[in-house]
Amino acid sequence: MGKLTAVKGMNDLLPPDSAVVEWFEAKVRDLMSRFAYRNIRTPIVERTPLFVRGLGEVTDIVEKEMYCFEDRLNGDPLTLRPEATAGVVRAALEHSLLYDGGKRLYYMGPMFRHERPQKGRYRQFDQIGAEALGFSGAEVDAELILMATALWAEIGLTDVRLELNSLGQPPERLAHRQALIAYFEQHADVLDEDARRRLHSNPLRILDTKNPQMQGLVNAAPQLLDFLGEASLSHFNSLKTILEANNVAYTVNPRLVRGMDYYNLTVFEFTTDRLGSQGTVCAGGRYDYLFEQLGGKSTPAVGWALGVDRVLELAKTAGLTGTGAPLDAYAIVTETSAMPLVLSTLQSLRAAGISVQMHTSSLEGMGSMKSQFKRADASGARYALVFGPDEIKAKQVTIKPLRDAAVAQTSQALADLATWAPTLQSTV
Repeated sequence: MGKLTAVKGMNDLLPPDSAVVEWFEAKVRDLMSRFAYRNIRTPIVERTPLFVRGLGEVTDIVEKEMYCFEDRLNGDPLTLRPEATAGVVRAALEHSLLYDGGKRLYYMGPMFRHERPQKGRYRQFDQIGAEALGFSGAEVDAELILMATALWAEIGLTDVRLELNSLGQPPERLAHRQALIAYFEQHADVLDEDARRRLHSNPLRILDTKNPQMQGLVNAAPQLLDFLGEASLSHFNSLKTILEANNVAYTVNPRLVRGMDYYNLTVFEFTTDRLGSQGTVCAGGRYDYLFEQLGGKSTPAVGWALGVDRVLELAKTAGLTGTGAPLDAYAIVTETSAMPLVLSTLQSLRAAGISVQMHTSSLEGMGSMKSQFKRADASGARYALVFGPDEIKAKQVTIKPLRDAAVAQTSQALADLATWAPTLQSTV
């Protein structure tokens, strides 16, 4: 049997990188709470028809990227979720979640797409998303964009641009679609294989081509904004007015489309030049017809999703170094016979909210005091708690600062060590 390794494109997350992800997720949870969004968790595995009906049969995700399989017990077609919005809508329908009005929701979790792995684009990747269900106004579109903008400020990102577009309503898109087909048919000799395949099934996606030889053709193509009616234009203009009132810079990109068929009206992306071809870090828009596509009543909705890997890669390129919560103390223990007393003491500290790592024995024993101090320093702890023979005999612990030379070393009675905990917390 060969060496067992992770599946290609599905990566392990190890310390200390996992601490950075936890730091970012904590920032998101706090932000979502301030915007009154509540957490929802849907299954990783869904029935395949959910994505075929919700995302569109001719999308790249459904055609080429989904991990699909049959349930071995009953033969049901199942799929590892490639995105979360369809599952959130399915859950809202199944549980009558909107019976008493609209809901603001957010999710975190892994998604799966069978793509060519590259930096910032993996086959298993974490997404965070926000969904506002049951709200039709442009002010909710703006609220979601303002939330994402606030998140960049929270983590210190500045090199992120906002691009906007409107996809209008189905009749407007149909008129634009016919104009696109006629235009591209006149230039069929310039179309690449992918564009020819999409021409009659999903011509709007041709506008999203990355082929440099087609950029001139695409730039001159009919623009959807020219086909929008009064109501669609009013919605789009209202959104722009709110963003301008909040000093949010944006660019209208008439070529901006989304990879799923369920979008209408507002679509947007936050992009950066720092990540090369994987420059989209957050994207979303309005999907007022998805509830109907999945068998429900007409329900307005809007949302966005961000790729955690890309956001953190961007943060790294920008020199940002968010970390998890620092370790408060490292317990240095020289004799195994002291362990019962040490453990009960540390439990009282942990109950008071102090994080403590305990030095434990190995094949070589407990190790010297010097080696333990090296481990304490490497742990990142702010204090070393020394449980040596003299301390145990005196029923005390020595508290040695590891990060601040201006703080004096002290001793504390074991019975009263928990009273030291509030003092430690106040110095965080």
